[in-house]
Amino acid sequence: MVTDYLSVGMIRAATPRPRMDADSVLDSLRTYGMLFNWRTSLLEGNPCSKRALLSMTIPSKDIQIFFHVGLAKTATTWLQHKVFPKFRGIYYVKNTWYRRYASIISQSRYPKYLVSREFDRQLEREVGRFAARYPQARPIIVLRRHDSWIASQYRRRVKNGFGLPFDAFFDLEHDQGYWKQSDLYLLPKLRVLEGNFSQKPLVLFFEDLKADPIGFVDKIARCCGVDYDQNQISLNPFHTSYADKQLKILRSISRHLFSPVQRFYGPRAWHWIQKRSRSLILYSILYPSLMIPESWLPKEDLIPKEQLERIRNHYAEDWQQCRDYAERINAL
Repeated sequence: MVTDYLSVGMIRAATPRPRMDADSVLDSLRTYGMLFNWRTSLLEGNPCSKRALLSMTIPSKDIQIFFHVGLAKTATTWLQHKVFPKFRGIYYVKNTWYRRYASIISQSRYPKYLVSREFDRQLEREVGRFAARYPQARPIIVLRRHDSWIASQYRRRVKNGFGLPFDAFFDLEHDQGYWKQSDLYLLPKLRVLEGNFSQKPLVLFFEDLKADPIGFVDKIARCCGVDYDQNQISLNPFHTSYADKQLKILRSISRHLFSPVQRFYGPRAWHWIQKRSRSLILYSILYPSLMIPESWLPKEDLIPKEQLERIRNHYAEDWQQCRDYAERINAL
């Protein structure tokens, strides 16, 4: 019986597969939405163009590239998983393929590409690397008001085992926190994009996304010159948010278990084991903490509201400058 299966397998392997003709290639490309309507019309009316399709290349100067510079906690993951894959008429380079974006673009034959990656304080370095190869790319960035942004960053850090209070994470008085005051300025990030790319960035705001999600997605689609089916866009957040009660309990325990700064040592496989072990401990605290009565916890906010108000006031000018910049540039 084993011999029979092996024989069949050898026969199948030895049997030459039929070559795809140009019509089959065209049908496949239509199915996956990788050709634009004008190109499809041209090929349907020109049999010679169908045959040339197999060897067609697009000059690099004619390729359009859009680079989503995704700041953390600005709906970046939601866009990467629930929006960008639904765009039609553009090749989306997934964030998990980011390290291979250059080879993907150079070895494929599509007129438009959308590359997305999440950055924080490494934004300037990574933008410089990308722009050195594709200075003609159009950058896309989503900004979030400073107080809301730093609060969300802190909540994420606590969820990952940061056991110190908010002012140890961001210190508006003496700038001794994990995040520095300069990290929170947004206008310099726009200047970095301006200085590296030949095209002005499309600047969007997280607050506008919350108010009108489809209108927000429409702006990106128009910028990229693509369409999409609104019914395919899920408006549910990608990540689960946790209650303040859960995070306060986790924070109080984490300060005794973990270093405030995550450090993983040894080979990459060992990094994976360390991260998974840490996550197992954290989630084993997060979920049972829902059963602890609120009255058992200290009467303190996870993030003091007065500190957030001071942060909002401190960066108010930067925020207004970003709003003015977006209104001016997006109108062009």
